[in-house]
Amino acid sequence: MPDFTNDFQTIPYGRLGIIAVPGCEELAAKIDKYIVDWRSKRESEHKENIAFAGYERDSYLINASFPRFGTGEAKAVINQSVRGFDIFIVVDVFNYGCTYKMYGQEVPVSPDAHFANLKRVIAAIGGKAHRITVIMPMLYEGRQHKRSARESLDCALALQELCNMMGVDNIITFDAHDPRVQNAIPLKGFENVQPVYQMIKALVNNVEDFKIDKDNLMVVSPDEGGMGRCIYYSTVLGIELGMFYKRRDYSRVVNGRNPIVAHEFLGTNVEGKDIIVVDDMISSGESMIEVAKKLKELKARRIFVCSCFGLFCEGLASFDKAYEEGLIDKVFTTNLVYRTPELLSRDWYVEVDMSKYIAYIIDTLNHDMSVSSLLNPADRIYKFLDRKGYELKHEILA
Repeated sequence: MPDFTNDFQTIPYGRLGIIAVPGCEELAAKIDKYIVDWRSKRESEHKENIAFAGYERDSYLINASFPRFGTGEAKAVINQSVRGFDIFIVVDVFNYGCTYKMYGQEVPVSPDAHFANLKRVIAAIGGKAHRITVIMPMLYEGRQHKRSARESLDCALALQELCNMMGVDNIITFDAHDPRVQNAIPLKGFENVQPVYQMIKALVNNVEDFKIDKDNLMVVSPDEGGMGRCIYYSTVLGIELGMFYKRRDYSRVVNGRNPIVAHEFLGTNVEGKDIIVVDDMISSGESMIEVAKKLKELKARRIFVCSCFGLFCEGLASFDKAYEEGLIDKVFTTNLVYRTPELLSRDWYVEVDMSKYIAYIIDTLNHDMSVSSLLNPADRIYKFLDRKGYELKHEILA
């Protein structure tokens, strides 16, 4: 990972600008703070060069507003010049904490409305920016990524609209439900970033007596679709891997999905082991709690849930109950989507801050340098665990 004390070997692609779509102001402010700090301390003999004009500033946030009319209609207004800028737009399309007035009623901003705001701000830029990168941590309509009947392919259409019609050059997302959706935009940049390093760091720093070896720790996928991310955890940590198979009732559809009939565990003995259950998102949490129950029946010791996106669509009561019953010890989710104040106050919840990681990505891309080392965190994981006194076999990923 680059360090602010090191000199980049390339000039910036353009003057850096960060735009926060409503709902992402807090995350964007943290990202901005890191970059401001790094660039103020970075030593470079080229800082006075014209190519570095505007390189070191008090803030890289672009002043943009999104006023709405009484009917709920809206527009985006950029209150400063962005000509020639390298623009990074941060958007959380699942932030239901944002509201607006429509015909006198307070209405939560839906994913469709957030996506419309994203398109509005791109339209306000008007093609004047040098490059536009959209940082959308959880992909809009990411779960509607493939066709199994006569139905829409919303995620692919959204990506094509952004890139082919609106001039977006790169999409950066986190733990995509199915990263193969990038095939919809084969000539544009699409980075699917995994928060593995940050999750492992949070586990080590927040769990007492946390042992990383085959006898004491195991990673489990709650379904077959999440095996890819769990394989990485298993490989980098050198621990066993298990999986649950979801038997569904395909004759019915409830809340947009086929209900789960039963969870069948496939894997080695979990008795006496700590379990890391890894998934991309917690929606209702029903499936995750059922998995925890099954693992406890198999005599697992402690259960830690690691999920990039904690949506908690049906509230926190089920997790409160699971915590009280000893089914779940900790739940780790990132700050890439909206978290309610109630969630942040829970004893069982740990927030994983991703702002510094995104700042590294933005700073590196602005210098038009490779982010490969950022996307594969194995070396950083090993160095961190070495500092913490863990002894792992580093040749595992060789």
